[in-house]
Amino acid sequence: MAGNEWINGYLEAILDAGSSTRKRDDHGKSTLKIDKFEEHKQQFQTVNIVKEEKLFSPTKYFVEEVINSFDESDLHRTWVKVIATRNSRERSNRLENMCWRIWHLARKKKQIAWDDARRLAKRRLEREQGRNDAADDLSELSEGEKEKGDSNNNISESIFKDISRINSDTQICFDDDKPKNLYIVLISIHGLVRGENMELGRDSDTGGQVKYVVELARALANTKGVHRVDLLTRQITSPEVDSSYGEPIEMLSCPSDATGSCGSYIIRIPCGPQDKYIAKESLWPHIPEFVDGALNHIVNMARALGDQVNGGKPTWPYVIHGHYADAGEVAAHLSGALNVPMVLTGHSLGRNKFEQLLKQGRLSKEDINSTYKIMRRIEGEELGLDAAEMVVTSTRQEIEEQWGLYDGFDLKLERKLRVRRRRGVSCLGRYMPRIVVIPPGMDFSYVSTQDSFENDGDLKSLLGSDRAQNKRHLPQIWSEIMRFFTNPHKPTILALSRPDPKKNVTTLIKAFGECQPLRELANLTLILGNRNDIEEMSNSSSVVLTTVLKLIDKYDLYGQVAYPKHHKQSQVPEIYQLAAKTKGVFINPALVEPFGLTLIEAAAYGLPVVATKNGGPMDILKVLNNGLLVDPHDQKAIADALLKLVADKNLWAECRKNGLRNIHRFSWPEHCRNYLSQVEHCRNRHPTSRLEIMTIPEEPMSDSLRDVEDISLRFSIEGDIKLNGEIDAAARQKKLIEAITQMASSNSNTNIVYSPGRRQMLFVIAADCYNNNGEITETFQAIIKNVMKAAGLNIGLGKVGFVLLTGSSLRETMQALSSCPVNIEDFDALVCNSGSEMYYPWRDMVADMDYEAHMEYRWPGENVRSMAMRLARAEDGAEDDITEYVAACSSRCYSYSIKLGAKTRRIDDLRQRLRMRGFRCNLVYTRAASRLNVVPLFASRMQALRYLSIRWGIDLSKVVLFVGERGDTDYEDLLGGLHKTLVLKGSEEYDSEKLLRSEDNFKREDAIPQGNPNIYSTETSEPQNIAGALDALGIK
Repeated sequence: MAGNEWINGYLEAILDAGSSTRKRDDHGKSTLKIDKFEEHKQQFQTVNIVKEEKLFSPTKYFVEEVINSFDESDLHRTWVKVIATRNSRERSNRLENMCWRIWHLARKKKQIAWDDARRLAKRRLEREQGRNDAADDLSELSEGEKEKGDSNNNISESIFKDISRINSDTQICFDDDKPKNLYIVLISIHGLVRGENMELGRDSDTGGQVKYVVELARALANTKGVHRVDLLTRQITSPEVDSSYGEPIEMLSCPSDATGSCGSYIIRIPCGPQDKYIAKESLWPHIPEFVDGALNHIVNMARALGDQVNGGKPTWPYVIHGHYADAGEVAAHLSGALNVPMVLTGHSLGRNKFEQLLKQGRLSKEDINSTYKIMRRIEGEELGLDAAEMVVTSTRQEIEEQWGLYDGFDLKLERKLRVRRRRGVSCLGRYMPRIVVIPPGMDFSYVSTQDSFENDGDLKSLLGSDRAQNKRHLPQIWSEIMRFFTNPHKPTILALSRPDPKKNVTTLIKAFGECQPLRELANLTLILGNRNDIEEMSNSSSVVLTTVLKLIDKYDLYGQVAYPKHHKQSQVPEIYQLAAKTKGVFINPALVEPFGLTLIEAAAYGLPVVATKNGGPMDILKVLNNGLLVDPHDQKAIADALLKLVADKNLWAECRKNGLRNIHRFSWPEHCRNYLSQVEHCRNRHPTSRLEIMTIPEEPMSDSLRDVEDISLRFSIEGDIKLNGEIDAAARQKKLIEAITQMASSNSNTNIVYSPGRRQMLFVIAADCYNNNGEITETFQAIIKNVMKAAGLNIGLGKVGFVLLTGSSLRETMQALSSCPVNIEDFDALVCNSGSEMYYPWRDMVADMDYEAHMEYRWPGENVRSMAMRLARAEDGAEDDITEYVAACSSRCYSYSIKLGAKTRRIDDLRQRLRMRGFRCNLVYTRAASRLNVVPLFASRMQALRYLSIRWGIDLSKVVLFVGERGDTDYEDLLGGLHKTLVLKGSEEYDSEKLLRSEDNFKREDAIPQGNPNIYSTETSEPQNIAGALDALGIK
């Protein structure tokens, strides 16, 4: 009911109207007797018992039983009209109509709650079934496995034996005589991110996360063994914000003995509309664009750092760390493209918020999804769990009560898999990321030692009789605060947060206002962000601030409460100092606090604290032992805790002393040492490959092959021979290149004059042209012919490379191309089976073994083969609805044939069920939904394109993708990013997208940017139309 004082008058008027209702006669005027009420008693869920002869008052009933849970603005507007009505009879009628409206809302709320309860129960049952399936497979170790585990605890999983990768050469080094060479990438997309004068509290996107990632970047760069840290965020050139947010690069720190490009930097990547500052909920369609821009930066930086510190070999990121769901999805794609470890920090989680909003019952699932894009956010978090080596949380509560809600994480299964890995026993293709608790750090360098340990903290010496003279020596923010107080000498109770309902500031004011002893002993200071005009703020912020002002007036707290309009981030330490000098207390009364960084800041300045018992503060106070925990809903408990600390000086001094003594455990150096140690542990537990530039052989090479060699990226494989005796991928590739080199040098008259590395552009054909039986149509061949012809008209064939992306197998693709009036050698690459395989026609159709090794990681292999087919079949489906299609299967792709008209699960449903069982895969329906491809997690047509961009040194902005209006279920992935997309209308007859996701999942507009200037459509696929569209895209 907070913020709606009008409701009190409304209730009184309703009750008055109900009590004065007269009994009407039987001539058409309804009278609700108790027998009528009893008939609907169960439906209304009432607990009132009334006597049989007594009239039932609908108004009173609805007030008592229904309205208390509502806060509807339209009812407010109706109430304004009601009280303006002078005719008493009309007024009563309006009041009764209003009650019926409320009753309707109540029924709607109960229906929403019932539907959601059923949905949650079904989901819990599915999760339990998935966990049980995994537990059954992993329940017992065979005797051979036990012996194996006992004999060697360090043997890697058997699933990874065929491709044994090695760790990066770079190790954590804390000794001065070792070089600093780690390159770390942090990602935080949303909000306003800059190093100085952070505008914390300006909006809900610019809060504690912004401060955390900036300070983490600085602290990591100052850690021994770390050469450079890049914090990637969104570039914003909007006139709505300061111009500093449009600067591409901002230096955060640079060591005094720095050389080259070491230190920490904010790197701003263009993403989305450049002239607008948009909320994080609107950023989802622009994620692919950010991924491509970040990939370009990382590749360029890796090469530059390699020249500076690594002898010319690229220095690839040691870890890529995504913060929040949006950055977690970016980090997952980058980790897959570069094959480097990924770490995820959620900060706040979508499923937890979704469940809380559903419990409130005010919004339906559809309303929540449209407002907060919650399903899109949850999928981003699930993808982050799929790809992450490690998830960092601030408290244990996050692990058990928040991450435990996700399909991709189960604490019991994670522990069981960890034990099996330690024993050297196969995990049967299952994977769970490790979640570790690492509390955020604090920068204590600006904390004055004198202020921290000074016992006499009052302001008598500063606020003597000559107040005007002393005022000149006070920090400006002190003056701004103290001008509110009648007696500024009293201890200050400090609350510092953004004006958000979840921060529960109104309960604090009520607790303060209703406790007379506390009002006599202390003042209250509220630092609630920055504001110019409350009416211009967001709805939730303006409601909170308006309520604050009304409560101050209600309890007559003038002269006792300070609420300054503005403060700078650099003034926050001075605010804490003021509270400490007055021997005050810091309070965080939030309903739920994920961590509570302000509690650590307050302790650093010697402030005892009172904090919510929900969330991170419980862990913090266990370490610091410097305050009291309270129930945030209990006003009296809040007032009592504050009064106890303010009144008992001995307790105050003890809490202050404890906080200052233990605060080092939350320092940034301690955090960074713990962080890097955990990352190294995960790298040892899950070996990862690294990218290198191959050395140029001494033999003379043709220009074309030299380019391939110069920019080709490979993945190093430990040892020269695999366990099965075969030559490893690196050695095999070296021998292949040496053989081709000798052929090229021996034939001086060769006509080979190109290489993929010398292409100016790539034209990528990804049109999915199938008939209703899933067979490739003649339109496919026509598109290939027309695209190549248009390329010759606009640019010239020698400058353009051609790549084909398809969900079909290599055999099916070759068969389709055999009737096409082009040579297969005209293609630089064929990407088949939905991105799981890559072939080079100009190398006699040689498969890219590096790419296969790239995609191999976390692939469950044979363990998922039968499980995927069983889970894909609908509950009421027939046994032969889905069968394995052996002809299209390979070591990295399991293909299944779908019978025409058969019922199968959608991609989102099937992926969810596999995640619940610990399997991480990418799933694609292709060939007009007649085929299901199960491929490795990091395999996709878009990721294959990014791989080629790195390998061939072609910027993604120089890539043109040709697609139809619809396609396979990975069609949406192809439309976003830096590349140009040309949609060829009428090129497809049937598609697979109906099996992508259910109706209650996120919508297409949450995945594809609307009005994207990089997307252009043509009415036909004729060469002239394509050439004209290329001109419109600026490609000439």
